[in-house]
Amino acid sequence: MISGYDAFEDPYAYPRTSVLKNILDIRDAHALEEYEVEISSLRAEEPLPLGDFDPLHYRNVHHHLFQDVYLWAGQYRTVRTSKGGNPFCYPEYISDEMDRLFWRFENGQKFADLPSKEFVQLGAEFIGELNVIHPFREGNGRAQLAFLGLIGLTFGHPFRFDRLNRETFLPAIIDSYFAQRNPLIEELQKLLA
Repeated sequence: MISGYDAFEDPYAYPRTSVLKNILDIRDAHALEEYEVEISSLRAEEPLPLGDFDPLHYRNVHHHLFQDVYLWAGQYRTVRTSKGGNPFCYPEYISDEMDRLFWRFENGQKFADLPSKEFVQLGAEFIGELNVIHPFREGNGRAQLAFLGLIGLTFGHPFRFDRLNRETFLPAIIDSYFAQRNPLIEELQKLLA
């Protein structure tokens, strides 16, 4: 079993380790995590790629955040994964599920002209669904928040992610996996600027 994710014989990891293959060939899991967080945080401060709020745009945001870490940044994963025994979308369905999700949210246009309460509710539903699909091997949470932040800026509801409390946010995103959105709605409400 791979640490964190439940995955076996992971082609993304170095043989007999849980360390993901990376551009700098970092073989220590802790060092890789530190580098990944640092560099993706720096990339998040840069202007994010513009696009049509469609799956390609989402993939471009992931690529932007993780381009310095993983060669597969922005590419859908090809391995089945789960966390805590809860499976994410099988890779053979990711593309169709992403298309379906973004179509349902009208490529972001469904967020237009909403008061903040409805915007946050819709945002929680959107990233909750993205979390279930979990299209990338790593970096899903950061990509979700960066993309939602871009949606917020575009439609007049900017977020302050410097206020994010991991100790309360992570359980809320886990609850959203089970369609319990209220904790995530509360967390996102705290982050509105």
